Amino acid sequence: MATPKQQQMLEQQQSPMQRVKNSGVMMTMSESPVNDEKEEEMAESALALFRAKEEEIERKKMEVRDRVQAYMGRVEEATRRLADIREELDDLVDPMRKDVAILRKRIDTINREMKPLGQTCQKK
Repeated sequence: MATPKQQQMLEQQQSPMQRVKNSGVMMTMSESPVNDEKEEEMAESALALFRAKEEEIERKKMEVRDRVQAYMGRVEEATRRLADIREELDDLVDPMRKDVAILRKRIDTINREMKPLGQTCQKK
């Protein structure tokens, strides 16, 4: 067993969390009820400090999550606007391009329909 002086030096070197972990061992070693109360108060304050830090971390995590979601919303809106602008630019570059594309599709369709008719006419 450690002497009271060694015990006190050991306690001073330990962090609050180590004191909480070791508080059961220290309480059995200490003989004075005043020390027991001090140990208990230190353990409770260390636990309260730990909980406060935990809550602060959780709060900051929620703040970051909210900021990221807001940023993602702005990015999605900007993406939609860019797509609309790109579409408008395509329409301005060649207004007849859509009409030409539609006509080409119709011509291709008619050519496919006429190909078998042309072959049957050549056979006769």
